Amino acid sequence: MHPQRPLRVAIVGYGTAGQAAAVLLGRDGHAVEVFERAPAPGPVGAGFLLQPSGLQVLWRMGLLPEVTAHGARVGRLYGETPCGRAVMDMRYAGLDARLTGIGLQRGALFHVLDAARNGRARLRAGIAIDAIDPHDDRWLIDAHGGRHGPFDLVVVADGAGSRLRGYPGAPRIDRVYPWGALWCLLPAGDWPWMDELRQRYVAARRMIGMLPVGTRPGDATPRVSFFWSLPVGSFDAWQAAPLQAWHDDVAAIWPEAAALLAGAATQHAQLARASYRDATLRRWHRGRVVLIGDAAHAMSPQLGQGVNMALLDAEALRDALRLHAPDAALPHYQRERRKHVAIYQFWSRWLTPIFQSEHDLLATARDLAFLPMGRLPGGRGHMLRVLSGTQRGVFGRHALDPGFVQALASGFAAAPAMPGPVPEPG
Repeated sequence: MHPQRPLRVAIVGYGTAGQAAAVLLGRDGHAVEVFERAPAPGPVGAGFLLQPSGLQVLWRMGLLPEVTAHGARVGRLYGETPCGRAVMDMRYAGLDARLTGIGLQRGALFHVLDAARNGRARLRAGIAIDAIDPHDDRWLIDAHGGRHGPFDLVVVADGAGSRLRGYPGAPRIDRVYPWGALWCLLPAGDWPWMDELRQRYVAARRMIGMLPVGTRPGDATPRVSFFWSLPVGSFDAWQAAPLQAWHDDVAAIWPEAAALLAGAATQHAQLARASYRDATLRRWHRGRVVLIGDAAHAMSPQLGQGVNMALLDAEALRDALRLHAPDAALPHYQRERRKHVAIYQFWSRWLTPIFQSEHDLLATARDLAFLPMGRLPGGRGHMLRVLSGTQRGVFGRHALDPGFVQALASGFAAAPAMPGPVPEPG
């Protein structure tokens, strides 16, 4: 069902959530304007793992062929200590032999979604929206005091560092995680694990991640996304120390990763810094304003769900607006998405100190118990559903369309001409 009349919609932010919302709402005939503070919008970050939950949204958008053309199929997540002791070993085939994740460069997804916008939504770059008019939420206020509007709906999609997060009310939690990361993209070369996300841990104090992320438009070189865990408070000290000493640390933990890194990271500036937030809101909407993506529910990257949740949010908001007028659609959207998001915020919050902290006893317990727990009856299935983005609450499931599963296995997709409502979990 489509809305009775097109809405004038403002979207604040042009990351994955804002891009997907612009495509979906523009296709439904709404008049969409996207405000992005960057003068030249582009991808921020190295790479990520698209889970079946997020890939299904892209399939319904008709974009899965472009994603599979650039992405790297990832069938296994494996974590170990430097001495080779397995800590984590999960394969999507444990749920369904046809399922897989796809490692993708942020630049590739940005390009795919930007092209799909196809003029249906107007992008207004270089405009930083800092506030919503407290007396009339149809109007946005930029950093120079300029006013933009009026709008029937304002979609806040300005990421984990959202300046508008508090508009619906004071957040229940909104804090920066003490640990962040250094990251970069490396040419894959002869990397031996091109279908696996691989991690190595030294207690919880050091972690290296290596994720194959395929290619991107304009660059046919297959790449791997490199991740080095680091306390946020140590960024400046790392910057001031000799880079070779850090290369030596990497080599002591993972010689194969160090070999790829050696020729690609010869200066500190070639590694980007990333920090993360934990944000939980009591309400995701107020009046005409609604939050999606990390603006609504930022979490640590331990479960790798940020991009997938952003895609699901955008689709759920589109679906809610098809069924209801905005005043009823926004509560409906929050109810539907909160059921799914809550379990991921819970596990992300509790898993983070197990993998990124100075608590050695927690890391020791992880190394001893994590793998056996995944082999217990029921435990492995739950862990795989959490990984794949298909766990909804404690007992629910986020359904995967059989057509999507087959399309993913075949490496190509034929999206439905008119996507229907999101399937309910069994």
